Amino acid sequence: MYLNFFNLSEMPFTLTPNTEFFCALEPHHEAMQVLTTAIDMGEGFIKVTGEVGTGKTLLCRKLLNQLEPDYIVAYLPNSYLSPEELRWAIAVELGMDVDKALDQQALTQLINHYLLDLQEDNERVVLLIDEAQCLSWETLEALRLFTNLETESEKLIQVVLFGQPELDEKLANNKVRQLRQRISFSYKLRAMTDAEVIYYINHRLQVAGFNQPPLFSNNMGLKIARASRGIPRLVNILCHKVLLQAYGEGLNKITTRHIQLAIKDTEDCAKYRTGQYWSYSAVAISVFAIAAIWIWRQWL
Repeated sequence: MYLNFFNLSEMPFTLTPNTEFFCALEPHHEAMQVLTTAIDMGEGFIKVTGEVGTGKTLLCRKLLNQLEPDYIVAYLPNSYLSPEELRWAIAVELGMDVDKALDQQALTQLINHYLLDLQEDNERVVLLIDEAQCLSWETLEALRLFTNLETESEKLIQVVLFGQPELDEKLANNKVRQLRQRISFSYKLRAMTDAEVIYYINHRLQVAGFNQPPLFSNNMGLKIARASRGIPRLVNILCHKVLLQAYGEGLNKITTRHIQLAIKDTEDCAKYRTGQYWSYSAVAISVFAIAAIWIWRQWL
């Protein structure tokens, strides 16, 4: 793609939650502090919510990597589970060797005994659940019952929930008021400010190996910040499209026109209005140009 063209060692704006690109801006730094403090204190339920694309999964992966040396961590990236599937998933994540023919009561007892054994060995267990807004009422109740397991001084398992704002709406229901009361720490991720977006763009480029004068001026970063509403995922999408367009045109400098085209091509962005309207897709043009160059080289 455009790695060599811009002297990059890796793609800077991919949507994969790569913890190497973690940017400790105020919201994410504060969230990590809340999470690590609550886990160190042995709290039962901890919750982090945020709009789509604000970096919850990256935060979850960052926490996972940070905890693993000192804790036994069970990570469930897919929360669309029945109570039965939840129990099996926990057993698998804990590394338990269990008979698949076991009924649910026997499986629950085995998990309970296993957690007790771990506690006797001074091992602490943390369960991380991403996309927790997808948990059903029945699965939320099964999860609450797991946290009933405790000694006189501490919980046998701690649960961290990462979810969209719909999770807050679900937990506000009286059906799960017992679980809601057990959430001792919570944090709501906000979108980035304009200044944070500018810093975020430059940070990701530097991590990707870029060491030349800034590709994006502050004014360009401001346009991206406004169009993306400060949502990291949209910032990544816009910046990737901008670099793709410049590369397709053989330009090693970013222009305002590239940003305008990227914004117009991205459905979930606040459209950047100018007196000029484009009737074609910026990305389509760039991809066509890149394909044409590739085909031409094949015939050489």
